[in-house]
Amino acid sequence: QVQLVESGGGLVQAGGSLRLSCAASGRTVSTVTMGWFRQAPGKEREFVATLSWSIGSTYYGDSVKGRFTISKDNAKNTVYLQMDSLKPEDTAVYYCAATEKSGIYVLPRSYTYWGQGTQVTVSS
Repeated sequence: QVQLVESGGGLVQAGGSLRLSCAASGRTVSTVTMGWFRQAPGKEREFVATLSWSIGSTYYGDSVKGRFTISKDNAKNTVYLQMDSLKPEDTAVYYCAATEKSGIYVLPRSYTYWGQGTQVTVSS
């Protein structure tokens, strides 16, 4: 079992920045793959970024590439999503997810564990 708790969402103006945090606990987090997804009202859950905890490899969705950065703090068992140059279309509930499989996974069904979500609203 892996427990995930997100924080850091809020309201920001277009062009601004936010940093989301996802604190992981439970089984050895160094063996899992972490991901960030988002879901806007009336839309499907969208892949944002993923990070392999053990080897540190990362991969991003096309809509956020070059603006968002996923990173980790091993000592705190926490994954971050730094979001810069935010746009109104980034408005969504952002979810942290984890899977015990190793690799790059972009589909929600590939992840077993999910956080409760945190709202990000970008005003124009």
